[in-house]
Amino acid sequence: MPLPDDFARALADRYGKRFSTAEAVRAHHGHDESHFPDALPDAVVWPHATAEVVDIVRLCHRHRVPLIPFGAGSSLEGHILATRGGLSMDLSEMNRIVALHAEDMDAVVHPGVTRKALNAALHGSGLFFPIDPGADASLGGMASTRASGTNAVRYGTMRDNVLGLEVVLADGRVIRTGGRARKSSAGYDLTRLFVGAEGTLGVITELTVRLHPLPEAISSATCAFPDVASAVRTVIQTIQLGVPVARIELLDALTVKAVNRYSKTTLREAPMLFFEFHGSPTGVEEQARSVQELARDNGGQDFEWATRQEDRTRLWQARHEVLHASINLLPGCKAISTDVCVPISRLAEAIAGTQDDIAASGLIAPIVGHVGDGNFHVVILTEPDNPAQVHAAEALGRRIVERALRLDGTCTGEHGIGIGKQDFLLAEHGDGVAVMRSLKATLDPLNLMNPGKIFAAAGD
Repeated sequence: MPLPDDFARALADRYGKRFSTAEAVRAHHGHDESHFPDALPDAVVWPHATAEVVDIVRLCHRHRVPLIPFGAGSSLEGHILATRGGLSMDLSEMNRIVALHAEDMDAVVHPGVTRKALNAALHGSGLFFPIDPGADASLGGMASTRASGTNAVRYGTMRDNVLGLEVVLADGRVIRTGGRARKSSAGYDLTRLFVGAEGTLGVITELTVRLHPLPEAISSATCAFPDVASAVRTVIQTIQLGVPVARIELLDALTVKAVNRYSKTTLREAPMLFFEFHGSPTGVEEQARSVQELARDNGGQDFEWATRQEDRTRLWQARHEVLHASINLLPGCKAISTDVCVPISRLAEAIAGTQDDIAASGLIAPIVGHVGDGNFHVVILTEPDNPAQVHAAEALGRRIVERALRLDGTCTGEHGIGIGKQDFLLAEHGDGVAVMRSLKATLDPLNLMNPGKIFAAAGD
């Protein structure tokens, strides 16, 4: 259904070149990093301030036009796809860092600020923002999907690092949740309601985020193992021993092979753990020694250090490029990327079962994960013009998620629900989904805020 003429005219009159119906612009905003078909909005608008967001939201409310918040377009579950058409609100130009409070270790930012931009602004302050999902995602998008990444084992997720929000609701009202105080017992925790809501309850226009001291010393290392089970045992023992590692990443042998080809590294092509240790020089040395002993007991070998910043940067850049490296294994393929998270004690069982499922499927599917918190990803490669292969990939993804739920885990550790995991949300939360729907109906009774996401199609 096209946009109402008077709605489009109003946006064109008020926002000029910051409103577009051009095909190329719409195509960019109807495509993300997921495997789902593109779904283009009818138009795109770029607000610069909360007052403009309010104006646009009220216009959408008046004319019953769906509204899809857009950050960097790096989501993996179809969050920004305009499955009902409507207006894409690109928040990338709301990119001002409002305030840095070094003494209180927090920052107030607009939603279009990216994690790299914030850390660049913090240079020289002795502080950093640790949430690192790989892509240079916008902080508004990261909050909306409750993002985490490689540092989550030590620093937590966006849920733990967002102190407060400014949100424009579906009818144009502006509310503030949380604040700069480090704790509060005042009423419902609305901040955490919107963190992870995937843009279905309102538009985030400002965030107050927690900052952390830069560690005095940082050291990274890689270690190869005879099999994935040995690597996972090392992870479990490290966590249970209480070693405060900053990152523990697992790459299976196929993933390492893909990384070597794509990033021109020379890693041993065997199951491998990437570690990073933060703290004082003495503390980092003690952490590393403890983990190295655990790894050795589990058959770990080739424990190699990367202490220079340029070496660490290259190592972690290679890790962050795993998705593209995996796709490169099968040129012309599409990747179905799924993630699950289980209690750390069930991690070995979850990954072993996943390996068996991959072998039985006959598909190419590298495994990589933030295993320090029980979260791992499977990148299932398919030929788009091979329906049987696509069907097998979807069945494999279902088995991986169903196993995680049986092991008291979750259907997604960090990708979110979007349009890809709606059935699993119901399986995981049961009647809790009805409560979520009631919250959605209360805050967005016309179902205009990113419709079709989180909840299955029937009534959304």
